[in-house]
Parts: sequence; structure tokens; C-alpha cells
Amino acid sequence: MAFTLPELGYAYDALEPAIDARTMEIHHTKHHQGYTNKLNAAIEGTNLAGKSIEDILSSLDMTNTAVRNNGGGYYNHCLYWQVIAPNDRGRLSGPLREAIDSAFGSVDSFKEHFAAAAKTRFGSGWAFLCVHEGGKVEVCSTPNQDNPLMPGVGCGGTPILGIDVWEHAYYLNYQNRRPDYVSAFMGIINWNVVEQKYEAAL
Repeated sequence: MAFTLPELGYAYDALEPAIDARTMEIHHTKHHQGYTNKLNAAIEGTNLAGKSIEDILSSLDMTNTAVRNNGGGYYNHCLYWQVIAPNDRGRLSGPLREAIDSAFGSVDSFKEHFAAAAKTRFGSGWAFLCVHEGGKVEVCSTPNQDNPLMPGVGCGGTPILGIDVWEHAYYLNYQNRRPDYVSAFMGIINWNVVEQKYEAAL
């Protein structure tokens, strides 16, 4: 089956003032839809058709730029929509909290590392929190639509939290103030989902 654009589960204006409705609508219906369409076109009639996006990315031929860019764009945005929410976001706790304390010393220190990775990514890209075998977590950033599932990219492991720092994710509202967008993002993280992803990755 072809990949489809996922529904958000909340209205485009639900994340205001952190992310404005127009940005959300364009980001979802234009950018993510575009990656979805181009990914389907790139894998049609190949041995990648019918595979999960995780399988496609983890065994990707990195010279296949159409699948690399659009498969990464499809996966990254699916993660992005899932890990933000307007309400009922929970709080960082349980095994994930313990893993973050172990890796970074404290939740505040983790947030500083994650925000720094997002703010200092040159040009377009992403910052991720990833899980390794055994439950260790790590923060890294990647250029363009690369992600840690791809061979030799970023910190490896399974991404459970990701922030889009392409300008299309924030420019209408924040213009060149990426740090302000990153700070706002930190306040709408859906920790319930991130914790579920952590447990599923173990």
C-alpha cells in the first residue's frame, strides 16, 4: 500500500500561540503531503514498495536521494505531529525520566542539550532524542530530512522526539527567531507519547 498523510488528531489552531494555525496547515497539507506523494512515486515498482518506512530507512542506499529526502521527510513529520499536543501532555516521568537523568544529569540539562542541538543546526534540519539498545538516550541533530534510522546518520538508535528546524516550520510567526520557536516547542511536547515511544523502542 502507498503511504498516506496522517491526520493530526487536533485542529490546526490548537497549538497557538506556540505554533500558529496557518503554519500548521501549510506544513501539514503542503510540505508533509509533498513528501508523501514524492516518496510513493520514488518507491513505486521497486523492491521498497510494501515495506514499512522504518525498514526502508534503516536499510537505505544513501545515494538514492529521492527516497532519502522524501522518506526522511515523511517519517520525520509523522514523528513531529505525534510528539506535540495542545493539552493532556503528561510530564516526564518513569523509565524515560530515569534514562534522561542518567544521560544528562537532570531534565533541565536534557532540555538545554536538546534546544541547543535544534538552535545550532546550520541551515535546515532536525534535532532528535534517540534511544539505543539497553535504554540509553542521546540527543543529536541531522541535516535536511536525514534521521538517525538511516545508516551512518546522527546518533543512531530510534528517534522518540524530533523538532523540525526547517524555516517552513516556524517562519510565518517567528521569522529568523528560531530560538523563540524552539522554546515554544519545548512547552508543547507530548510526554505521554514520547514515553510510549521510549518503552516501545526498548
